[in-house]
Amino acid sequence: EVQLVESGGGLVQPGGSLRLSCTISGFDFDNYNLFDEYAIGWFRQAPGKEREGVSCLNRGLYEVHYADTVKGRFTISGDNAKNTVYLQMDSLKPEDTAVYYCAAGPVVEWTNVAEYDYWGQGTQVTVSS
Repeated sequence: EVQLVESGGGLVQPGGSLRLSCTISGFDFDNYNLFDEYAIGWFRQAPGKEREGVSCLNRGLYEVHYADTVKGRFTISGDNAKNTVYLQMDSLKPEDTAVYYCAAGPVVEWTNVAEYDYWGQGTQVTVSS
């Protein structure tokens, strides 16, 4: 069973930075390349709001996507050797406060929650002075 574990969340002041990590396990790494099989997406959900796509690494690492609200501030990257995907978040704003989730799946539309097969448990990010 594929499992995803997020880490790196916390409390940060406006304008600050955090780096989230998503480590994947339970995948058949001996026979397949994780990033060839799955797109890895980051989502967030604030209280009372729907889960929204933040960023995504497409299969094959050929393409990345960002929500307009984070473009220019967040950077997604993958480390094949560590089976980990990172989300570097800079210039954080209070409206970035949410639980952040990573997810994996053979997606076509990266913002479509239903296309992801596996989800992590989430990590809280709070931006406040």
